[in-house]
Amino acid sequence: MYEGPIQDLIDELAKLPGLGPKGAQRIAFHLLGVPHAEIDRLTAALTRVRNDVTFCEVCGNVSAAKRCRICLDARRDVSKICVVEEPKDVQAIERTKEFTGRYHVLGGALDPLGGIGPDQLRIRELLRRLGTEEDGVTVTEIIVATDPNTEGEATATYLLRMLKDFPDLSVTRLASGLPMGGDLEFADELTLGRALSGRRALT
Repeated sequence: MYEGPIQDLIDELAKLPGLGPKGAQRIAFHLLGVPHAEIDRLTAALTRVRNDVTFCEVCGNVSAAKRCRICLDARRDVSKICVVEEPKDVQAIERTKEFTGRYHVLGGALDPLGGIGPDQLRIRELLRRLGTEEDGVTVTEIIVATDPNTEGEATATYLLRMLKDFPDLSVTRLASGLPMGGDLEFADELTLGRALSGRRALT
């Protein structure tokens, strides 16, 4: 244990995801050695995040205005919505440059043990989007891109149940299987099973 402000800083940093006490300690002592101008820039960036970052009123992605840049982009296909858990998932899909539709961020996944039910997620907002036209176009496909874990699967199943009442809507799920460059012997049973059930014809 260190004294005063340095221990307070270590304690706060250790609360961040992916940082334990040792990582927090390394960052704290790194910050002790940098010029004051760097600390000021970090403080200003944190203040801007607190004061200026909001969530898009349409999709729930992080945004600096009422609508995010993706929802404002007229070139995006408004008939397709990719449903993700968190804003960071939007960036992961955007990096592929494969998806040209819009997004809907749920704000998490169903986790009854953690106290997260349907009412804590942005599911009502998604259903509202399906009931309205945007630029004269209705949504024809929902791509469920929740994480391939217990909570993500539960969320995907719940969404499928909610969306089956929309007759002209296609609901798809991201394929999951073997990573490129991987060896079969190192794949777990669930991943290998998903790869088998999701197999497709070679053309």
